[in-house]
Amino acid sequence: MGGKNENSAPPAGDPALVITRVFHAPRSLVWKAWTEPERLARWWGPKGFTMLKAMLDLRPGGLFHYGMRSPDGQEMWGKFVYREIAAPERMVFVNSFSDAKGGTTRAPFAATWPLEVLNTLLIAESGGRTTLALRGAPLNATDQERATFAAAQKSMQQGFAGTFEQLDAYLATQRSNRQ
Repeated sequence: MGGKNENSAPPAGDPALVITRVFHAPRSLVWKAWTEPERLARWWGPKGFTMLKAMLDLRPGGLFHYGMRSPDGQEMWGKFVYREIAAPERMVFVNSFSDAKGGTTRAPFAATWPLEVLNTLLIAESGGRTTLALRGAPLNATDQERATFAAAQKSMQQGFAGTFEQLDAYLATQRSNRQ
């Protein structure tokens, strides 16, 4: 296996995860929720998890590195490596599990989970509501890793539904505070 190609795109036919959700909030607030560490720490991650660390360097090549603790006390770390930032409508980043120092690691739940998932986030506003569209697909993955990702579609949909419920609740508190 050679080195990773930073510009490689997922192969055609990859099992992309596509999620679209409408929020009753202005696009500027949704963008801030994704790009300001103190805001991102308030809603990102599975339901019931507590954020331990949230460090964000929002620029192409920059990093969002975070640590979370599950309700049973298990620590989990992850990171985004940003490829493209086009405020306030588009963000492209590679998401990976990591260790506490930011090194890429295998997912704690599946040895064949892709090491990298390329995500494209699109944010559009219309009539005071914001539509968020997220597309994620394995990057630099083996056939087995792509198959594992494809088999987890329902679970990922459910997981992101919970995460986006947390985002919706966070946005509601910010709207009422006029933030």
